[in-house]
Amino acid sequence: MNLLKTYFAILFLGIASTVFSQTELKNIVLHGETFLPLESASVYVQETTIGTITNSDGRFVLVVPEKFKTDTLVVSSIGFKSFKIPVNEFDDSVELYLDPDVASLDEVLLIAETRPKTGNDIMLRAIEELTYNLPDSAYLQKGFLRHKERNKKEFKWLIESAITLYDSGIDSISNGELKVNVDQVRKSYDLRDVDSLLTYTSYLKNKIKGIKLKSKNLNRDTIETASLINAIKWNDTRINGLETLLHGKLNLVRNAGSPKALFGEDMLKTHQFKLDTVLVENDRKIYKINISESLEYADLNTKGVYNDGFQPKGSVYLYWDTYAIKKIEYELHAASERQRVRSKTLFDTYLNHKLVITYKEYQDKMYLNYMYYETPKLVNVGVAKDDPRTELDESAVNKEERYYSTIQEILFTEIIDDDEIVLESLSNTWDSDIFSPKPYNKAFWKNYNTLLESEEEEQLIKDLTKRYSLFKD
Repeated sequence: MNLLKTYFAILFLGIASTVFSQTELKNIVLHGETFLPLESASVYVQETTIGTITNSDGRFVLVVPEKFKTDTLVVSSIGFKSFKIPVNEFDDSVELYLDPDVASLDEVLLIAETRPKTGNDIMLRAIEELTYNLPDSAYLQKGFLRHKERNKKEFKWLIESAITLYDSGIDSISNGELKVNVDQVRKSYDLRDVDSLLTYTSYLKNKIKGIKLKSKNLNRDTIETASLINAIKWNDTRINGLETLLHGKLNLVRNAGSPKALFGEDMLKTHQFKLDTVLVENDRKIYKINISESLEYADLNTKGVYNDGFQPKGSVYLYWDTYAIKKIEYELHAASERQRVRSKTLFDTYLNHKLVITYKEYQDKMYLNYMYYETPKLVNVGVAKDDPRTELDESAVNKEERYYSTIQEILFTEIIDDDEIVLESLSNTWDSDIFSPKPYNKAFWKNYNTLLESEEEEQLIKDLTKRYSLFKD
């Protein structure tokens, strides 16, 4: 008994020591002229890999180890003057304001005649420079994932996980050396009304080649529940699994060397890039280049899903001096006749994919900092099954329940490039399944940097939690 008490005492002291050796910083970042919240502003400790971003309310929380208390905290956003202060002098009672900062486009373009001057030429140069700007050796990144699904009324699904990403580096992109592991799960609530027969039909068509089948011809009572669950999980994974996002075309920069990449050798066939302006961040000039459609549609070629026939929109931000890509805002809109009909019918929108990717510079290389991915997803058909108008009249469809959107956010909080640690990690079992609940480790999450929810999200999550508790009871 005494040994047991001693063990728990040591465990408690260890946890307490870890907790008290951290400094938690909280505040709100506002536009210096409009006083509106600045979303996605970077908040980090200079010369380290520790950082976070502000939420849609402009708020952030950052846990900083005590050993960095005299280091410099930086708050920055593209197009704004940065704010810097030692960590131990940070005052959370005073709101932070960032003032706009823009360079002269004409002045920048006249500096050197040999520099590319059009948006297309600048982007082609940026792709050429990837081998110099991305990490050239293997590394690990620790991160926080928030996966959420909602219809037009409420949250229906929430998963929050700690993850580890392994990347072998730019030199081996063609080999696809990229893996992800789910380390811990903080929240996992699933209250979706899943149309399992529709999913089960797709599942069977994928497993049995050439089978002709329609969901309306299936009888739910004749199908094992376990089979339906497998089908739902299969569909979740192929649409929103981490492997799909990280290995696919939408990982625009990392996978630019892959065959038929969206930002590959033939990107000007599907994209046009126009130089918009030159902005400033941390006293460095940044090109802002707008993205528009070109001669051909952009296709994702997703297996088992018609994910083709899109036109791109968005912007790319890259450093003027190194052509390193700092941020991408990217959308794919239904453009072909077939895709427009499909998108409107299934999702009630023409915007099929919305992506934001930001990078942070560490030891002269650009590492993933944040990923935001949003896509519509048909989960609940949302029709009154006993209503005779259902098959003929769209007014019988409950659009607020039928149309779902899925959002995945990943904040990368730590970079590990120690060769021994990286090599040792490869001997572990890697599991990228974000949809399987895992035991909750309270001590782990005390000191782990996460994304701060907005006020709206926080309330929606509370509501989901209450409904989930009632559902479990």
